[in-house]
Amino acid sequence: MEVRALSLPGAYLIRLETIADTRGFFARAFCEAEFTARGLCARFVQTNLAHTERAGTIRGLHYQTPPHGEVKLLRCIRGAVWDVCVDLREGSPTYGQWLGAELTAQNRDMLYVPAGCAHGYQTLRDDTEVLYSVSSPYAPQFEAGIRWDDPAFGIEWKYGGEVILSDKDASWKGYRL
Repeated sequence: MEVRALSLPGAYLIRLETIADTRGFFARAFCEAEFTARGLCARFVQTNLAHTERAGTIRGLHYQTPPHGEVKLLRCIRGAVWDVCVDLREGSPTYGQWLGAELTAQNRDMLYVPAGCAHGYQTLRDDTEVLYSVSSPYAPQFEAGIRWDDPAFGIEWKYGGEVILSDKDASWKGYRL
């Protein structure tokens, strides 16, 4: 695995290193020892699969507050997404900043989102699936979110068509930096 640090401390883009032959390829998608050696969370308690029918759909931006903050490790296994991470860690040198990464079934990249960051993604193609692991169980009383279009962050979404949101995601309030 190639682990590349991104602009927000603790966020990483993880690229598979493949061994290919005439049958196809093999790659390690996760290695506890390698994650631990790099200081990354290597314990995930749940893996989720999200299927989205239509391009332009935004899921997020979600996070869990302490003591139930969660690390997320995400990969798009069908279609494509613009995956966004927003640093909400007070005292962080990048507090209030965001980053985005295009995850596709073809590039097989993963995004590692540290605890304390809001996360969401927008589907770039119809019939898209994202598989992701989380380090903390879902705790509804600690769930929080921010608006996808909050001017405090100025996130640049990649899909230029209609934005589709759940009622819950449409109801998130603006964030006070």
